[in-house]
Amino acid sequence: MSKIQVNKLHTLTGHNDCIYALAEGANPRYFYTGSGDGMVVEWDLDNPKDGKLIAKLPHSVYALEVDRERNLLIIGHNFEGIHVIDLNENKEIWSLKLTDQSIFDIKSLGTEIYVGAADGVVIVVDVDQKAVKKHLKLSSKSARVMAFDNDRKSLAVGFSDHTIKIISTKDYKALHNLESHSNSVFALAYSPIEEKLISGGRDAHLKIWNTKSYNLSDQVVAHMFAINYLSFREDGKYFVTCSMDKSLKVWDAESHKLLKVIDKARHAGHGTSINKVLWSSYDQSIISVSDDRSISIWKVEF
Repeated sequence: MSKIQVNKLHTLTGHNDCIYALAEGANPRYFYTGSGDGMVVEWDLDNPKDGKLIAKLPHSVYALEVDRERNLLIIGHNFEGIHVIDLNENKEIWSLKLTDQSIFDIKSLGTEIYVGAADGVVIVVDVDQKAVKKHLKLSSKSARVMAFDNDRKSLAVGFSDHTIKIISTKDYKALHNLESHSNSVFALAYSPIEEKLISGGRDAHLKIWNTKSYNLSDQVVAHMFAINYLSFREDGKYFVTCSMDKSLKVWDAESHKLLKVIDKARHAGHGTSINKVLWSSYDQSIISVSDDRSISIWKVEF
């Protein structure tokens, strides 16, 4: 493994339950967390110790997304739907009852919001109309994670039926059905600089897909237990994974070689499952959230 220095900058507390959701703000100095306690909190990387409560909902929050064009925070409220917060005004401006299911992921594109739910449906919401535009019934199992390709023409959706489906954002038609994982897909991200999609899931494997053909080009046994999420550094050279095995791992994005393990024993890491990870585009720190109710901020120097 290469010489990488890791320093834990901060441990942030305040949530009263497992933290499941993590999103970067339109101004990436800020980030947002959502928890099983229904609380959504804004954090400032320049002054991280003081979190600001944005919303308190009756059910768990598994999914958050920021509409960067409008500076809106979209909250996935389990068994209900979405709440939309104007971050300039710090107030809820509308909400929509969408589903009686858990909401696992949300993605925003132009005037549309894509909501992935536990019944295998991706719901497309029109932001201007504040109404449901389309129900895409793509699987009988949960839609767990979504990612846009770099030109925003395709949406990749990972499911608990072990598949990844690639959907056109123009006409919502299915373009590809990727089968290689042996269990639920929880992690998906397109490389910012290469023609590749990386996926991970409950089988603890990383799968690397060539996005020209969507053929499997490589695979790595990456963690002891489920890979819960992954995030690329802004320049596309590295990515980080987080796992139920309580570790973060930093990878070379070109060779898919493991560069660094960040865990409790070596770096005073999380004590339980790490649910989401974000490589900040503000200061290149790594932000992780966990079942242990804490947020960790890491400085990684190559």
